[in-house]
Amino acid sequence: MGGKVVAIVGSYVRGGTADSAIDAILAGAREKGAQTHTIYLVDRHLDYCKNCRKCTQKPGVERGQCEQRDDLESILAEIEASDAIVLGSPVNYGGVTAVFRTFLERLIGYSYWPWGQPSPKARVKRASRRAVLVATSGMPGFLIPIFTGVSGTLHRAAQMLGAKTVGSMWIGLSAMEPLHPLSARTRERARRLGWKLA
Repeated sequence: MGGKVVAIVGSYVRGGTADSAIDAILAGAREKGAQTHTIYLVDRHLDYCKNCRKCTQKPGVERGQCEQRDDLESILAEIEASDAIVLGSPVNYGGVTAVFRTFLERLIGYSYWPWGQPSPKARVKRASRRAVLVATSGMPGFLIPIFTGVSGTLHRAAQMLGAKTVGSMWIGLSAMEPLHPLSARTRERARRLGWKLA
């Protein structure tokens, strides 16, 4: 038990539904002895992917290095030093937030895609860490994986980061008030998911 759990939060609102759910997950992980750290993407400097594909050209299992000098390297280094991750984003226009999408596109370095090859191949073949996925929306939660692309996007991000998804939370009806509180039942479920990550 224990280990390190890193959360990547794609929300723009501190203390909002997604943030609160992730806090509860991390609290559960800490109960089982894990060290936790939260990375708020809005607080980090991430440039857009330029699609130069330089990071995808060198063969091998090691992640390709991006030539842009921003906070990507420090974020990925923290994730790579972790045993588990939490990936979370509210649903915006049927997808993840723009800041999470920017982060996602920069994960292309985990693929090998030399010129002349029609599509990329993942460098990571085996999941070495665990992941819990969180999405929030104004619609009922069970509709998130049906009517939005968020669940698939978060699953792909986890795979790119070498993580196997062990749980997910699709939390709905979060648009009823500015800082929609989590129900006791949802908070307890989040806490128990945290146990799986420790």
